[in-house]
Amino acid sequence: MLSLNFQSNGKAFRSYSVQFVEPWLGGKHQNALSVSFADSKFRNGYNYYTGQWDDQGDTASFRTTSISVGLSKRLNWPDPYFQIGAQINYTRYQLHNYYIDQYNLPNYRNGVSNNINLRLTLSRNSVNSAQYPTGGSSIMAYAQLTPPFSYFDKSIETATDPAKKYKFVEYQKYRFTGDWYVPIGPQHGEDKKQFVLKASVKMGYLGKYNPDMPVSPFERFQLGDAGMSNNYALLGYDIISQRGYPVYETSNPRYNPDQSGATQYFTIFNKYSLELRYPLSLSQASTIFGLVFAEAANGWYSFKDYNPFQLRRDVGVGARFYLPMFGLLGFDYGIGIDRLRSGQGLGKAGRFTFMLGYEPD
Repeated sequence: MLSLNFQSNGKAFRSYSVQFVEPWLGGKHQNALSVSFADSKFRNGYNYYTGQWDDQGDTASFRTTSISVGLSKRLNWPDPYFQIGAQINYTRYQLHNYYIDQYNLPNYRNGVSNNINLRLTLSRNSVNSAQYPTGGSSIMAYAQLTPPFSYFDKSIETATDPAKKYKFVEYQKYRFTGDWYVPIGPQHGEDKKQFVLKASVKMGYLGKYNPDMPVSPFERFQLGDAGMSNNYALLGYDIISQRGYPVYETSNPRYNPDQSGATQYFTIFNKYSLELRYPLSLSQASTIFGLVFAEAANGWYSFKDYNPFQLRRDVGVGARFYLPMFGLLGFDYGIGIDRLRSGQGLGKAGRFTFMLGYEPD
């Protein structure tokens, strides 16, 4: 399978990608080969004196180029639902008068950073339906590892220029995701509608090899909001949604979101979710179901700060629509329990979130 994608909004942004997947490499076993290439560029070359885009403007650009090659294999033990995979990834970040992140990468406006990593994945998927599962589970764990460059070149430790310190990004990153689907009660009607309980656990950790090096500003975790937008997607951040909350500006769940603050990017996160679902339509033309949910999540900067019981909590309702022409459409209304304040109504603690095309992390 070959897929091509191109996006542009003029001179400010353009992106293209190419991906090839062969699910039956060799033709006898489920050994999948994947190869992908992507290139994107943000550019600010607007001349405010002339009102036009030109080379005399205060030009700033951020370009990301990536390539990956992966191989996965279906296992027969412990059962045929298991799969193991390995993927080699290379991403090149190129900055020209562009601030990526003034908080985690101060004074870094020009230079090139290289992210070379190996991702090892073990997964098991026994879900019985892609759109409205009524049973089974989907479990995935991976380790994403770069070489420990600072052990090979000691000058990286003492470098004060961020272009030198992060010329080769180094980190060790681990993720775990588990989703379980359990049918609840009897089936109803001719199409056998049934309540389904979905339980989810998501965890992540970003660490370092060298105790004399800071934790990588790349590949961190952003928590909160709908999980659809990512201002720092080019840095490889994982975007973890939480309904009922804006993007976190601190790890303190009692933080007042009306105060100003800097968006934070964590090195550890936990997220737990429960959803009770009921189908409204299971026809071939469309799959529609409603849900009620409860969640708890938080992010931390280090194990010294880590407290698995210090979590942001939320409850709410939502709906999902799988339509042939549009794919997934969905919305949720969540109430952030830890955003509730005395003397304020639920409206101050509630947020609508929307999704298009995919279910956010």
